[in-house]
Amino acid sequence: MFKRYPVSSLVRTTAIAAAAFLLLALPEGVSALAQEKLTVRLDFVPWGVHAAMHLAQDRGWFEEAGLEIEVQDGRGSNNTLQLVNAGQVEVGQIQLGLLPLARQEGAELISFAGWLRRTDLCVLVDRGSGLRVIEDLRGKSLVVFAASPWAPFIDAFLAAGGLDRNDTEVLFVDPAALWGTYTSGRADGLMSTVTSAVPVAEKSRPSDTILLSEADIIFPSYGLVAREETLASRRDALAKLVQVQQRAWDYLADGHVEDGVAAIRAQRPEANLDPKVLRGQIELSIDYFNTAATEGQPLGWQAEQDWNAALNSMERAGAIEPGWSPSDYYTNDLIE
Repeated sequence: MFKRYPVSSLVRTTAIAAAAFLLLALPEGVSALAQEKLTVRLDFVPWGVHAAMHLAQDRGWFEEAGLEIEVQDGRGSNNTLQLVNAGQVEVGQIQLGLLPLARQEGAELISFAGWLRRTDLCVLVDRGSGLRVIEDLRGKSLVVFAASPWAPFIDAFLAAGGLDRNDTEVLFVDPAALWGTYTSGRADGLMSTVTSAVPVAEKSRPSDTILLSEADIIFPSYGLVAREETLASRRDALAKLVQVQQRAWDYLADGHVEDGVAAIRAQRPEANLDPKVLRGQIELSIDYFNTAATEGQPLGWQAEQDWNAALNSMERAGAIEPGWSPSDYYTNDLIE
């Protein structure tokens, strides 16, 4: 004879069983609660500065924090900046030196985390060539792509060495042709960044560097940006993103660079990336974490002193008009 249960008991038992089934069906470590979705667009095709993003994706750290992150490869910092400003993606990881120029042109973006807080733009030249300072580039040719973070500063950089484009040839090429132009010897110098370019050049054309900072133009390097309205409406999700990225970068800097190399290759297997190049890029990225003003502060925290120096140097270079303040460009509200 069947035992009769009150209807309320049957409903309760069925609900508990269904919930237990759903929990068992989920992958280990994944919450049953809905994940907050964010799209993060990087500056370029995969390279070392993306290690923290790919490591967090590979290890499931975003999911642990309640996030569902779509990580997109980019087509240059300028392109990513434009897509974020247009609302097509929520977050961009870009060269922050482009932010003041974009704000002047009406962009509504704010940097909410700075990872590489020291200027890393440089010109690569043959190692041992004797080209050490800007004025040594007289009569030389330099290759760059039009949307490069270098583009707004080329003339001011040359002028700091008493040069202009009549003295030094500047070749603008498609990003896909950039490396081929340099490694084939069709250009004497490559305008890029220390952190990305030096390890790549090591195999085919070992290079020394002449830094943009030699022209007294300095600004923070890579960090995260979002629209002002996104910072207001998605504050909790963005704060979680920052925390996960702090965790990933701290882990990498604590002697686990190889895990970052493996994560990038696992997340982008079709790219056939050279592990030696990735290793060098990650190590250099870590080297560029701090300035004197950020020592002792949490990773991601940005210094007013650094942004003041950036604005002053950009004004001197004629890249932006006077009247802006550091608070127009960054916030530390999401940094713990």
